[in-house]
Amino acid sequence: MTIMTKAALLSTLAALGTTLAAPATHARPAAVACPEVFGHGGYPTGPNPWDRDQIRQPNHARGIDDQKAWGADGVEGDVQVTKQGTKAVMWHNTTTNGLTGTRKNITDLWWAAGSDNLRDRSITRGPYKGQKVHTLRQWLDHVKSRGMIALLEIKPEARPVLSDPTYGAQAWKEVSDPIKERQASMRILVYSNDSWIQSELAKRHPGLLKGSQARWTDSVGWEEPPPSWTGNTARWTEVLAQAPKSVMTNYTKEYRAWLQGKCI
Repeated sequence: MTIMTKAALLSTLAALGTTLAAPATHARPAAVACPEVFGHGGYPTGPNPWDRDQIRQPNHARGIDDQKAWGADGVEGDVQVTKQGTKAVMWHNTTTNGLTGTRKNITDLWWAAGSDNLRDRSITRGPYKGQKVHTLRQWLDHVKSRGMIALLEIKPEARPVLSDPTYGAQAWKEVSDPIKERQASMRILVYSNDSWIQSELAKRHPGLLKGSQARWTDSVGWEEPPPSWTGNTARWTEVLAQAPKSVMTNYTKEYRAWLQGKCI
């Protein structure tokens, strides 16, 4: 039997009008861009959550510093207003539950006046025990100093004061002025879960609305002690595949480690 050389084979095939097929190639899926990560503080989801809440929200310097150390690009804080809209402050809970002193609604307290003021209280439990309540200006300045993005949730508890005919203008000034003073020098996003406050934010800060940014990515409901982060991985994978610009998580450190090698 005569063994044909490759050149002879090609010549024969060419004469027959046939070409050798190139080997099949498998295109790699397009790489996903890594999203910006916004750190959030977990709050219990079960019964009587206020009794088990460990005040993990990064509404103060130490919380911001931790989020930065864990790899967050931005951090979410909770904005409320004190009595008669005299000060915008960073606190998650409706009341002073978790702070020293008599339990009262934040909107019933003066910031600095009187012996029962908000400024002189400190956190009583959890990883941030001893931290003080920050004003919105103090909080924004610390976020800026760490080179992070500020994400402000204006809490629904502030609505009665923000919408008050007598005190609303002062309250909105306390919320809006610190943002306007800093928005040219740092990135700030705003939103509210209260529809009226959200509509007001759209009028007052139209270019800063959170919109689809900082998309929630966790699937595990927070509890105390915290559940394992591993229950989130299926949801994290699903959300990442949709190439979000940014995500928000209670598990900043674990999410950042999980993200390695999964995006560019």
